[in-house]
Amino acid sequence: MNLDLSGKTALVCGSTQGLGYASAVELALLGCNVVLMARNEAKLIEAAKSLSKKEGQSHHYLVADFTNTATVKTVINEFAKNNTIHILVNNTGGPAGGPALSATTDEFLLAFNNHLINNHNLTQAVVPGMKAAGFGRIINIISTSVKIPLAGLGVSNTIRGAVASWAKTLATELGPFGITVNNVLPGFTKTSRADYVIAKKAGDTGKTEEEVLAELVAEIPSRRIGQPEEFGAAVAFLCSPAAAYINGINLPVDGGRLGCL
Repeated sequence: MNLDLSGKTALVCGSTQGLGYASAVELALLGCNVVLMARNEAKLIEAAKSLSKKEGQSHHYLVADFTNTATVKTVINEFAKNNTIHILVNNTGGPAGGPALSATTDEFLLAFNNHLINNHNLTQAVVPGMKAAGFGRIINIISTSVKIPLAGLGVSNTIRGAVASWAKTLATELGPFGITVNNVLPGFTKTSRADYVIAKKAGDTGKTEEEVLAELVAEIPSRRIGQPEEFGAAVAFLCSPAAAYINGINLPVDGGRLGCL
């Protein structure tokens, strides 16, 4: 199986922690040059230093705040002028929780910009280089809510679904150029986002966080919370040459929790 990504460059967004960082770690282990993108430069420097590095391999970072779509677009367009990105991992923090009906239009617009618009601007910037190279991988880290909406995450459910449909459309458009577009859907994984969801549910229900966690684990056939590196491994595989014929899918990494095919 060819998992070698030596000589390839990956741009991984939201990559100073959580699932983004875990994906960057696994891509580096496969030989990829990794460009980290996030808003905190100090954390970016530390994250870049921590990635494995073989001979000829180098890692860099770009500073951009995803709440400012204009800045993200400017930063990536400047970088892409002189650098080929073979792999793009779109990822940023999820919207705040709450019912869809009580959400304001501004909350929907903010989430739409943070996720779909940034994803689109990043993709437009890197696709010309992918086409020229005859190799491209676009991975969107979204949510299992694209298959079954999650209670109490109205804005997130809506925007994640939009990203999934956008990605499926791009998979059809870019497939002829050797570029695949796939979504990876994290289940409950040990990240700060999972901690937020557990704490909010505890606050809403009056239960302890331990009780909420126990209930969540009981719903997972694997009977445990996932580890970030397990998720990162799935992302890295889809970016590898071995996954060249996998295109346009939603891949859950959730221990079997989803109640659908």
